[in-house]
Amino acid sequence: MSNSLNFNMENGYLEGLVRGFKNSLLNQSDYLNLTECETLSDLVLNIQNTDYGPLHNTEEKLDVESIEKCLRDRIVIEYNYIRENSMEPLSTFLEYMRYEHMIDNVALLMTGLINHRDIKKLMPMCHPLGLFDQLEAIEVASTIEELYNVILIDTPLSNFVAENLTRSAIHNTDVEIQRSFLFKAYMDDFYRFCKKVGGTTAEVMCKLLSFQADRRIIAITVNSLQINMESKLRLKLYPQCGTLCSVTRSALAICTEEDQVHTILNHNMSYANVLSSIERDTDNLITLEDRLLTLEAKMHVDSFLHQFHYGIFYSYLKLKELECRNIVWIAECIAQRQIDKINAYIPIPIH
Repeated sequence: MSNSLNFNMENGYLEGLVRGFKNSLLNQSDYLNLTECETLSDLVLNIQNTDYGPLHNTEEKLDVESIEKCLRDRIVIEYNYIRENSMEPLSTFLEYMRYEHMIDNVALLMTGLINHRDIKKLMPMCHPLGLFDQLEAIEVASTIEELYNVILIDTPLSNFVAENLTRSAIHNTDVEIQRSFLFKAYMDDFYRFCKKVGGTTAEVMCKLLSFQADRRIIAITVNSLQINMESKLRLKLYPQCGTLCSVTRSALAICTEEDQVHTILNHNMSYANVLSSIERDTDNLITLEDRLLTLEAKMHVDSFLHQFHYGIFYSYLKLKELECRNIVWIAECIAQRQIDKINAYIPIPIH
């Protein structure tokens, strides 16, 4: 009782606010209206009739990129308000939610640096939740080693630079592998932090992070099939906080075909129904990643059934980002006249 009282005193307002935000997520009727739009102007007009309200400045060029930017800006506004009104340890928890976007931004700029791209043109492509002061200093980095000092050491990401990412190793390691090392360290550290918070937060968040770790293990396995990655390296990239046992991890690490991955998952009780529970459309648009995302969306919705925990902040952000992805997918289909693929978005089972 005292824990509930303390939670309400410190975080009750923000919890109620986020539960209200969750009720503003698009429902199936809203998605149906969006998929029937024929132009981007119609799409923006239909979005305006939801809780989003006016979305796009009529003076700006209307394209998919501008729509995505407006959607992301809305997410950032909500996040910043919650962050500015939070107290410890919620403030630290909210910062952890940003770190994965920081990692993605660093990976994007590292790739641009290697390919001699203009960094100033890449900065607008970075996710706004993953921006931090030192990121702009990348312009002074002319080599990967300088980038190591500027970005990975003197930033919040320094805690996730594993021993595998030394100055010499980072120069000879693929950017996606570097990103995977950072993400593994981030996930495991976030998991430990949630365990330390304890209570319902630990119960809900550890389950969510374990599933995300499993999804990442599967994604690393599938994505590395075409590059003949060594099994030892795969194992090093796998987060430790997942539910997949060591035998399953070892089996996935030596897979050479995606069918082998499916077979292993079908023998795992946690994921035995993943491949069969979601009906595959005739064009095979629903990938394994989509199936796992659909299951994850349901888990995030279910986290709102619990009270007095930080998990709803994490789940709301994930659901909002998934909603943003769905709208962008619909917008891309409209812009490219791929109407037959417009319904291949990830459904969010709002209660």
